[in-house]
Amino acid sequence: MLNYIIRRLLIGLVTLMGITLVTFLTIESAPGDIVELMLFERPDADEETRQRLREDLGLNDHIVVRYCKWVEKLATLDFGRSIKTGEPVTTMIRRHIWPTASVGAISLILAFLLSIPIGLYSAVRQGGAFDRIMSTNLYMLYSVPSYVIGMVLILYFGVKLNWFPIQGMYSDSVNGVPYEELSFFGKFVNQAHHYVLITICFTVGSLAYYSRFVRQNLLEVVQQDFIRTARAKGLSERRVIIRHAFRNTLIPFVSLLGLTLPFILSGSVILEHMFNWPGIGWLYMESVQQREVNTIMALNFMTATLVLICTLLTDLAYGLVDPRISHD
Repeated sequence: MLNYIIRRLLIGLVTLMGITLVTFLTIESAPGDIVELMLFERPDADEETRQRLREDLGLNDHIVVRYCKWVEKLATLDFGRSIKTGEPVTTMIRRHIWPTASVGAISLILAFLLSIPIGLYSAVRQGGAFDRIMSTNLYMLYSVPSYVIGMVLILYFGVKLNWFPIQGMYSDSVNGVPYEELSFFGKFVNQAHHYVLITICFTVGSLAYYSRFVRQNLLEVVQQDFIRTARAKGLSERRVIIRHAFRNTLIPFVSLLGLTLPFILSGSVILEHMFNWPGIGWLYMESVQQREVNTIMALNFMTATLVLICTLLTDLAYGLVDPRISHD
């Protein structure tokens, strides 16, 4: 097991270095001059100021030297500072990660709590009325992009009915009382109100996919010989499905979970901008528009690292789900 972990970590390190190189070269090849962007509001800046700024940013160094310096900073988790505001990138990410992580975690939990029983019951009642109705509705939900669902929710529940707010994590004031002066319960209720629509958008697509995933895998498992043997022993259908069939669908389900977790922290660029949600997706879009090189590379590095770590943890979790799997 230890040799396997070390081998996977080395492979992951090489992969991560390749990702950082591609990211760096992509940013470097983008059109435009960072110095000119920084001095956009100072058109009267002289050439000496421009050259001094280029020297401070290390732009006069060779591209190989700049890449090596950037990798050296990554080793200490120093992502540099915002080119526009001068704020440390780490502080910016820390400030924006909670809105994305919270709504992503809530939507993932809701999707799993709903999709597993729906998938199980649809498989058990294959071809029945419930299965046909759910299959039709789930296919419809899965085929509709989440941003389209978001637009419908905003227009109908936010604008027409005015049931839910459609911008930000909280209101500036509630009934004339500033948000900062609300009680803890008042702040909680106000934020929960803001979470409703964006959480639905995050959950709907996942719910449809996970339900079909559980159903399809369970239908394959129930055709196996060991399921027929369990039924021949006189076990109840519920025990056969839950204790034997569903347990053997956990391996692909764990794989799906491992691939999903990194994107909880990555956020959704489109949805977060639609709802003006101050998360990682919103930060990424703002960074691209403002050519915030350090922030873009830091976010790419963070996402790549999460994917590699979650993939490794998923492979290790296989042994817990199925003792027959060995990592020798």
